[in-house]
This record gives sequence, structure tokens and C-alpha cells, in this order.
Amino acid sequence: MNHDHGMEGMAPPPSSTNGTSGMHHHMMMMMHMTFYWGENAEILFSGWPGTRAGMYALALIFIFVLAFLVEWISHSRFIKPGSNNVSAGLVQTFLHAMRVGLAYLVMLAVMSFNGGVFLVAVAGHTLGFLLFGSRVFKKNTDMSSYERTSDLPPMTC
Repeated sequence: MNHDHGMEGMAPPPSSTNGTSGMHHHMMMMMHMTFYWGENAEILFSGWPGTRAGMYALALIFIFVLAFLVEWISHSRFIKPGSNNVSAGLVQTFLHAMRVGLAYLVMLAVMSFNGGVFLVAVAGHTLGFLLFGSRVFKKNTDMSSYERTSDLPPMTC
């Protein structure tokens, strides 16, 4: 059975004289590919939050706030009616960039496959939607006013 996966004819990496096959003296950390529980995680940045429980808790709070902010930006009105189209368009573009950037940071944090990070990301999005996007705290709940509650279009995948 051929296990080359279309790599026939590819030369192997060059061997070095010290026997490391071209690898430098760096420790390679295995990335989790399944969900795991525990405070010994690496989230967003190399070595962060480390192995201390307090730093892990701070990282979880940070991820929660990021997810919450995505929902706040997604459901807020920052542009006043009657604003200049150019300035309104620039504000809208800035808000879109902020929302997408924050959402990508949350996504990258969840890709650490840490169960706690996943739960706080979902909790942040949930609480943010409850407070800013749902009808629970809206004064006027007719559909015409509910549909236009944000300066940004809905996020799509």
C-alpha cells in the first residue's frame, strides 16, 4: 500500500551533521486535536496563560469579554440617523473590522480545544445576545423596529 499521498519523487529533508534532520533545538509542543479539560493550556499566544490557575482564570475572563463584545458591537447603534454617508460608512467599516477581528480572536481561542475556553466563549456570546440582541430587554417588540437594531448586517459564516 502506498502511503506517499501524492508525494512520489519528493526528496526527503536534508540531513544535518548533528542528527536533527534539519530541526533546530526547539521543543515542539503537541497541539490538542480533541477537547480536553484543565488549566494547563496555551491560548492565543505562546506560553499564555501558563500553568498558574490565576492566569488561566484571567484568560477565561478575557475570552468571555471578547465574545461579549462581539455581540455588543453586532447589536448596537453607533451612527445617528441623518449622518453624512461618508462618515457613517467609515464608522460602519471600522465597526465591521472590530467585530470581525474580535470574532477571529474568539475563534482562535476556541481552537485551543480547551473545554473551559469553549464554555466561556459560548457563555459570552449567549449573555451578549441576551442583553443586546434578544427581545427580552427591548421596549418596542414589533418586528419593524426589532429588525433594525444595529448599524451592521448580521454575521454570516
